Amino acid sequence: MKTHPSSLLRRGFTLIELLVVITIIMILAGLSMGGYGYVTRKQADSQAAIQISLLSKALEEYKLDNGVYPASNNLELFNKLYGDGAATTPPGKIYLAALDPKDRSQGWVEPSGGPFSKLVDPWGNEYIYRRGDHAEAKNPDFDLLSKGKDGLTGTTASSADDIDNY
Repeated sequence: MKTHPSSLLRRGFTLIELLVVITIIMILAGLSMGGYGYVTRKQADSQAAIQISLLSKALEEYKLDNGVYPASNNLELFNKLYGDGAATTPPGKIYLAALDPKDRSQGWVEPSGGPFSKLVDPWGNEYIYRRGDHAEAKNPDFDLLSKGKDGLTGTTASSADDIDNY
């Protein structure tokens, strides 16, 4: 049996076949990366909403015990919900144990070097806390909000990604 010389030349892929396969792989990679970004953003939004809910419940418990919410100060917020209880001997009441700066699993407490710590959202921005008697408060009890991914709040366009308790 004779082998035809043209069949010996057709052992590999053609340039067109390789380009088609590479194009398909690039399209699939682009779709998966876009989906990954969407999932990451939704996860951060959910995490901020859960943290605001936990802080709100701790603030309500604090008010039940003390008759008033903490002053409109982010550093005092941490101190009243966690720091006062951890600093006293014997330890006093800790309203939210997840605020322990040594346990960074939640990623929302950023030590400031002093006795206070900052409460930060998933994007690294400080949570905004205002008691109801604050001039800018929208809620009669307290406002608690995250500025969102863009780190801006105030105007309609920049507050579209804000997460709040009201």
